[in-house]
Amino acid sequence: MSRMPRQGLAALVMFSVLILSQGGCCTNLREYVRNGFKVGPNYSPAPAPVADHWIDIADLRNQADPATICRWWAVFNDPKLDYLVNCAYHQNLSLKEACFRVLQSRALLAIARGELFPQQQTGFGDYRRVGGAGAPFVNSWDYGFRLQWELDVWGRLRRAVAAADANLDASVADYDNVLVTLVGDVATNYVRIRTDQQRIKLLQANVEIQREVLAYIDKRFRAGYRQTALDWNQALSNLRQTEAGIPLLEIDVRQAQDALCVLLGTPAVDLQGMLGEGAIPTSPPEVALGIPADLLRRRPDVRRAERLAAAQAEEIGIAQADLYPFFTINGTMGYSASNFRDLFKSSAFNGSVGPSFQWNLLNYGRIVNNVRFQDARFQELVAAYQNTVLRADSEVEDGLVTFLQSQRRTRLLDEGAGAAGKAVETAIARYKQGVDNFTVYALIEQNLVTQQDAAAQARGQIAQGLIATYRALGGGWEFRLSGDAAAAGTPEAATQGAPARSEQVPMPLPPVTDPSAGKESVPSPPSPAPPAPAAPTMPLPGDRR
Repeated sequence: MSRMPRQGLAALVMFSVLILSQGGCCTNLREYVRNGFKVGPNYSPAPAPVADHWIDIADLRNQADPATICRWWAVFNDPKLDYLVNCAYHQNLSLKEACFRVLQSRALLAIARGELFPQQQTGFGDYRRVGGAGAPFVNSWDYGFRLQWELDVWGRLRRAVAAADANLDASVADYDNVLVTLVGDVATNYVRIRTDQQRIKLLQANVEIQREVLAYIDKRFRAGYRQTALDWNQALSNLRQTEAGIPLLEIDVRQAQDALCVLLGTPAVDLQGMLGEGAIPTSPPEVALGIPADLLRRRPDVRRAERLAAAQAEEIGIAQADLYPFFTINGTMGYSASNFRDLFKSSAFNGSVGPSFQWNLLNYGRIVNNVRFQDARFQELVAAYQNTVLRADSEVEDGLVTFLQSQRRTRLLDEGAGAAGKAVETAIARYKQGVDNFTVYALIEQNLVTQQDAAAQARGQIAQGLIATYRALGGGWEFRLSGDAAAAGTPEAATQGAPARSEQVPMPLPPVTDPSAGKESVPSPPSPAPPAPAAPTMPLPGDRR
């Protein structure tokens, strides 16, 4: 391009900025230069409403090694829970869905980057025979190459790349959020099963006591003590009521197992053989918290909401670019001849190159209103981001108060259940001695059943509170950062923070298949104690480092 055309093009650009900057939706010349020769606003993260500290920060139980949060389920020291988490990490289908969403976002980013280069690069060739109305027919042979390149004068294409880049970050954060939810759901259902198993054991122990008492009354009744008929019926009623609680809990155990099967990516199977019997997972008295502001970098759904707002901010500039003229460079080179044998001669060569512009002048407010729409959408996503931060803070506080207060509640209920057990022993002895009637024993025994069941539920609530706290803190997604999944719990992994661009999203392994059954199955853990197997990371194509 000669000097004069370049000067004319620059003058037209400046003229466009000066004229359109008079409107309310346009960018003035100073902003245009400051934004890196792009129209529209540059994105800056919105302030997030976070507290200075947690409500229960004064409680010393809120102190723990910060590395704990990366692999928080290990604090329960339960190998079977570790094994289930690893199986779910490899096989969960929701995690696979999120993985393929990352692939989609990466492809869209590559497409957006490709738009920075000549948008149309086509080869062509044709043959025509033209004539008629008295004119002789002539042949025309043509082939060549055609190029059209839109110059990114207003930053529309660069902003499209930035928007696609932010959307990719959001998809990675979405993957992390699915992983956090997955780990939390596995742990929640596992604790639910163990709690129900403990409650069933307590009910079965009380059933044995009540059966012995009923047998004693039945023996006296058959011996001719007719006054014990009322006692016999009441004892039978209490026994059946206690026994009826067991099927209800067994239903809940089965439902929790079915939920685990979904999380493991397998059809519903009986997990009892693999899980066996076990105590309610015992959690430490402390929890790793950090400060509320850590949620902004650690919790995936918060990061995702912020990245979506960043992507939408670029859409404002993309919409504003439609107010300005589009500048393109068009070029064509090829060969044309009447006869095919002349088509490859140098004399048949022809070509053209030159700039052009197109300006949408009469748009009847459509472009301006599109700018306003994109800006309102951006403001909506900013509010959604801030609301996500508020919800995250609330969820942490909810989980924390459940974890701390359930410990206190469990101690009180354990003392009450212990006293109730001693009271039952005394009541049985006094009833057999004829000191008290059966009603006194029946009330004390029913109280024991209630106290023991409440104590077991409270003990499970401690673990559930800790799970809810770590889930709300966004803990667990770091599990995938290194090639060895076990290394995610090291201090080195914990200090990696929450990079938005360099994380490695693994492709989950396919479900384990049982050849004999012809369907997917849950793998059996090794004996005697299933270790936490390494979760190899399989980088997705185009994984950024």
